[in-house]
Amino acid sequence: MTFLALDVGNTRLKWALYEAPQPGAPLLHHGAVFLENIDRLAEEEWKELPTPTHMLGCIVAGEAIRRRVEEQMELWDVSTRWVVPSVSEAGVTNGYDHPTRLGADRWVAMIGAYARMRQQTQGQPPRPMVVVMVGTAVTVEAISAEGHFMGGLILPGHGIMLRALESGTAGLRVPTGEVRPFPTNTSDALTSGGTYAIAGAVHRMMQHVRDHCHADALCYMTGGAGWKMLPSMSTPVELVDTLIFDGLLQIAASR
Repeated sequence: MTFLALDVGNTRLKWALYEAPQPGAPLLHHGAVFLENIDRLAEEEWKELPTPTHMLGCIVAGEAIRRRVEEQMELWDVSTRWVVPSVSEAGVTNGYDHPTRLGADRWVAMIGAYARMRQQTQGQPPRPMVVVMVGTAVTVEAISAEGHFMGGLILPGHGIMLRALESGTAGLRVPTGEVRPFPTNTSDALTSGGTYAIAGAVHRMMQHVRDHCHADALCYMTGGAGWKMLPSMSTPVELVDTLIFDGLLQIAASR
């Protein structure tokens, strides 16, 4: 009953093979490749993997990338299934104006976060949540203690911010700097500005949730650049690298 979980973002494909499609199932194998290397998966990373019994994926990279991934999965006789956000799933309800237009990665991460909150608050009142994904783009989601997605923010990630400034400002070509309270060079000023912009968005959402729910939210952060943000956060944050995989396991089990 092995289960293959796929997280296909804008930059990388991450995969994990679990012993079963259940939360807490032992992890057997995992890996990640940049999207330009997808076409070598069947010949390299996946060549020696046991055939998965089930598969569920989350993809935001577009139709062309999805087709390339499915071509690699022809290595096995397994049906490809991709998460499409719905009105509700695995205990979470979707408050987006058009639920199916919500990004699949955002939806899956929220489901993983809700399950984590429920586990951490056993025997106590459930807590509202703020879920942050720091990748090519940054998303900041608000979820009530009852699992209702109330809404979220989208802002550019560090790389997009820097490229936008480079393209719109003559002569601005600088290496990545450090995060400083008082930057005194352009590299540090750019890196600090982008970092504090993201941290400020999270702080503001935490305030919104506190005002609306009358309770302090748990904050979960995931994404490839999450670790860079932790030292600059003004609120307690738990970094959960596996949040999307956790969500995929929850969805697979609930179905």
